[in-house]
Amino acid sequence: MLVLASASPRRRELLAQAGYAFQVLHPSVCEDLRPGESPIGYVLRLAREKAEAVAASPEFAALPRDPDQPHLILGADTTVVAPNGEILAKPEDDADAARMLRLLAGATHKVITGVALVAPALTDAITEVAAEVTWVTMLTPTEEDIARYIATGEPHGKAGAYAIQGQAARWIPRIHGCYFNVVGLPLALVASMIEGVRSRLRAGVVPQVVVP
Repeated sequence: MLVLASASPRRRELLAQAGYAFQVLHPSVCEDLRPGESPIGYVLRLAREKAEAVAASPEFAALPRDPDQPHLILGADTTVVAPNGEILAKPEDDADAARMLRLLAGATHKVITGVALVAPALTDAITEVAAEVTWVTMLTPTEEDIARYIATGEPHGKAGAYAIQGQAARWIPRIHGCYFNVVGLPLALVASMIEGVRSRLRAGVVPQVVVP
């Protein structure tokens, strides 16, 4: 069984769109950026902590077990890196959302998603992590455009204060890389990681823990 360690409805929708059957458990982790942490290090750490938090939860322990189909726990975290290098997580309020959108306007920024896959198999645990980077170019919305967009509520809970699959799409003329990564989950990367771990489990190969 695949378990999604995320409260994000967008990640649920993407996994379902890709044809996966899965169960959702919500992790509880602190998402604060640590001093000196790089953007990729930040999202990889949070993705792994989310998956490991679910692995250690009583809700996960209560799930039925099938020795022929070990549980895989998928954690993910997405952040936006502004052109000035600032890591943009979720905005604290409307003013912070407006500030973020001004930072992104008229330039190209990066969207980075960290993915962690944990398989608590047998007496060992497989943990694999990887990151996907997409470059996104944004036009320059007016202050009135920004205010109207924030009033829709769409920037709330979104890294970088926008949703490419929503009304902000009109400001995105081009991207370079995986579109689904910008939405919140790089599906091709996730699929390759899941298949790789499942293949090794079928073969009885339990590798050492892989960490960044």
